[in-house]
Amino acid sequence: MPENWMLPRIFPIGGILFDFLFVLIAIPIEAYVFHNRLKFDKKSSTFYAISINLFSSVIGWIIFFVSEPMLPIQLKSELINYIFFNYFTPKTQPLIILTAFGFFFATFLMKFFILQVLLLLLNESFAKKEEEPQTSQRRRWRSFNNLRLQSTNLVTTTLIANSVSYTAITIILLFRSK
Repeated sequence: MPENWMLPRIFPIGGILFDFLFVLIAIPIEAYVFHNRLKFDKKSSTFYAISINLFSSVIGWIIFFVSEPMLPIQLKSELINYIFFNYFTPKTQPLIILTAFGFFFATFLMKFFILQVLLLLLNESFAKKEEEPQTSQRRRWRSFNNLRLQSTNLVTTTLIANSVSYTAITIILLFRSK
């Protein structure tokens, strides 16, 4: 760790407010996708969308505030120029695009794992732990295949929800830059 490690004295209020706007946009979009694809009721899909977006946003800001002091001076100045003045130099454009792809996949993984944890914690059948009668090998194999299919469906749905919300946010950022 560097010797001069400190939290920033000036918080990027504009960036935080835009993140709040992005969360407000992402929640209804992802709730709609969860409702249609996973067949949750509207209340549950909205709860899951709010939870995963707020948790991933908080984790993202914590990672940002911890990693920002460790950036090289050139990247810090580019970051400050973009956050405060909405300007970046053309030579850093490839780095920004690469970083955006990294953020997309990191956010997707965070949202998927948070959604899985929430589904496991809030599932009533896991909390009750009833005695299961002896089932045949064929029935166990079928239930295993169903669990695998549900997990794949959860990954696909989370990826679709994240991509649609990121597309909407990217369109807003494009309008903002003009």
